[in-house]
Parts: sequence; C-alpha cells; structure tokens
Amino acid sequence: MSERFKSKAITDYEREPVPQDKRKGWGKLSLVWIAGIVALSAVVLGGTLGSGMTLSDSIIASLIGTFILAILSAACSIVGAKTGLSTALVSSFALGKYGSYAVSFVIAISLFGWFGVQLNLFSTSLQNILLKTFSINVDPIFLVLFGGLAMSISAIIGYKAIEKLSMVAVPLLAILLISSLVRVLNGTSVSEVAQAPLTSDPLSTGVAISLIIGSLATGAIIGPDISRYAKSTKDAVIASFVGYFVGFSIVLIISSILAKATTQVDIVEIMLTLGWGSGALVILIIAQWTTNDNNLYSSALGFSVIFQKVPKFYLSIAAGVIGTLLAVAGIYDSFIPFLSFLSVLIPPIGGIYVADFIINRKNYAFENLKNVKSVNILSISIWVIASLVAFLTTPEPNGFGVFTLTGASGFDAFIVAFILQLIASKIQVGNGLQTTTSFKGEQAS
Repeated sequence: MSERFKSKAITDYEREPVPQDKRKGWGKLSLVWIAGIVALSAVVLGGTLGSGMTLSDSIIASLIGTFILAILSAACSIVGAKTGLSTALVSSFALGKYGSYAVSFVIAISLFGWFGVQLNLFSTSLQNILLKTFSINVDPIFLVLFGGLAMSISAIIGYKAIEKLSMVAVPLLAILLISSLVRVLNGTSVSEVAQAPLTSDPLSTGVAISLIIGSLATGAIIGPDISRYAKSTKDAVIASFVGYFVGFSIVLIISSILAKATTQVDIVEIMLTLGWGSGALVILIIAQWTTNDNNLYSSALGFSVIFQKVPKFYLSIAAGVIGTLLAVAGIYDSFIPFLSFLSVLIPPIGGIYVADFIINRKNYAFENLKNVKSVNILSISIWVIASLVAFLTTPEPNGFGVFTLTGASGFDAFIVAFILQLIASKIQVGNGLQTTTSFKGEQAS
C-alpha cells in the first residue's frame, strides 16, 4: 500500500486532535449518528414498543427516551468537540494515564465483542431473506465472512469512510422505512392502526423509556469518537439531538406503527410480509453495516491508546479478522454475558469525564496529556462505585436486581458517577489539587 494512499485515506488522528480544517458541520455528523443508530436492534425495539403499548404511549416513550439519550450524547460530545480527542484519550484527564488504559480496554473489548455478535445476527437474518425470497440457501459462514470484510473495510479507513457510507445509507434507509409506512397505511388510517390490540405482554411507559435509554447509552457515552470531528461544540450538540431525538425517535415511531399494522416486530419479517424481499435485503445489509463498522471503529480507537506504537490501520485489520473468525466459530454465543458485564462499565466513564470537564475545562487540551497523573485514585474509585450501582440496579441474570433508580442501569451509573465526580473535582480544585501535574510524568505519544 502506497504511503500516499495511507496518508490520505487511512489517517484518522487516533492519538492526536482532529485538525480544524478536517472538522465537519452538524449536517454530516448527524448522518453518521443516524447511520450508527439505525440497526436491526433499533427497529426491533420500535416494534416491541408497538406490540406492547398503545400507539400514543409508544410515541411518548420514544420522545422522552430519545431526548434523554440526546442530552447524554450532547454532554459527552461537547468534550470531544472541545478537545478533538477520542473517548479513550479524553478519559485520561480525569482517570489518569493508566486509568485511561483500563477505559480503553473496556471500550475496545466490549465493542469488539458486539461486532462479532451483530455479525452473527447479520448472517442468520441474511440467510433467512435469501432463502425465503430468492430460494437460495447460503452457508452462514460465507455470509459472516462477507459481512465481516465489508464492515471491516470502512472501519479500517476510519471516519472518512464511515461518513461517506452514512451519506448513502441514511437516505436509503429513510426511503425504505417511509415507503413501508405508506404501504401499510394504504387504505388504512393512523387512527385505525392505533386501535389495533396489543400482540405481546404490555409495557409500561417507564419500562419502555428504560429500554430505549439502555439500548444506546453506550453509544452516547463514546460520543467523542464521532464529535471530535465537529467544527464546534454547537455542531456537536445539534448533531446529537438530530441523531438521537429526531432520527432515533422517528425510527422507533415508524417501527411501532409497522408492528401494529402487520402484527410483526422484526423489520425483516415486516419487509417480507409486505413483499419487499429485495428491500429487506438492502435494509439488512446497510443497517448492520453502518452500525457494526462503528463498533469496530471505536474499538480500534480504544486499542490505539493501549498499543501506542501500532498504527490504528493494523489494529483495525486485526480486530476485524479476529472478530470475524470468532463469529464464524460461534464463540459469541457464550461470550454475551461477559460483554453485558463490560457494557455496564462504560456509562460511568461518561459521567466522570463530563463532570471533570465542567470543573477543569482548561486542563482538557492535547498538550496537557503529557502532564496527566499516572492514576487518579479518586476517579477510579468513583468508576468502581458507579459500576457497582449499575450492577445492583440491573435485573438478574446480568445484574443483582437489588433495587431500581431510573429503571435504566446505564443511566443510573452515569448520574451517580457524574454527581460524585462533580463533588470530587470541586474538592480537588478547592484544595489546590489538579488532575494534571505540573509538567511531570511521561510524554504522551
């Protein structure tokens, strides 16, 4: 591979701020957010709301849940836009150099693992479509290899490829969803659909909101991975609200209506029911591709902080190959409990760095990375405490289910970490202590 190609196509500023002339406005950032949000799981979630709630209640839950996610994403994305740094690097200001290594490991392994899980889902769903629509029976192994290669390529190139793919994917996904909505409402009014009986166990508004927040809390927390490309904090905030509050809520609402009109929850089955086999094929490939390449992309950013002498290009290739091979082996069937455990550890990280940023905003600059402490024991302790709260509020079998706060364990952990870190940072500043040392410590690479 030529050096010219690598410099133009592969450079992704994984260990330095994104240059201002490479930053993007809120429009393009919003497309990236929407493309990452709209996966099979998002549409299935909307279908679940529609099958277990009245249409009005599902709309209310969708608007409230996505609004809270937008606030979370905006708060975290402001830090990314201000610094131009990834989530893993941003966390080092509050948690210390080695604390950020722990953050990087948790984020990288968690998202790397979910890449494989989503890849398995992709292959089984694609096999179903090909068989039912085109009477073609393809071994899932080949579909895993196809999906893994496609998803890895855009993640390897980095944000530039993800942005280009999103600009194509979002309009296509919008056309497919809106066309499906028009078709199911043809000759049927929305009021008639709204009166359709529930087809699954009833969901309360509170539970529905918790499901919505929990589904994408991790994505909101790692917002700096995307918002570091924002021209300004204003662009980052607007993009977060357009992506989550507008884009995600519309997907949930349309999916709820489709579920009520067709008595189906799975978007693939809905497409097949409507006779759109090719449409189901397109939406599956695009939706999973634009979401899963984000998983691998953020995973590689995390690995880049741990393996600082290895270019992200090679880390992305290695992660993509290993993730794909493990998906072929089916190892992720027994790996999901471990991934669920790691995912609970991510939301507190956002609460910690957002709170510390509010108090120590002047410290959050790339040139200060060389001055961060090796370990900030107080912030690490807050991470542990907030994570424990998340496990205590997570229902069994993934948690202990001892008590509930908001109903969304990830949100619980974020709030607890945010409050505790806000207090801790104020105390540190009041006592003349800082999260950075005075030009001591090891030089950041």
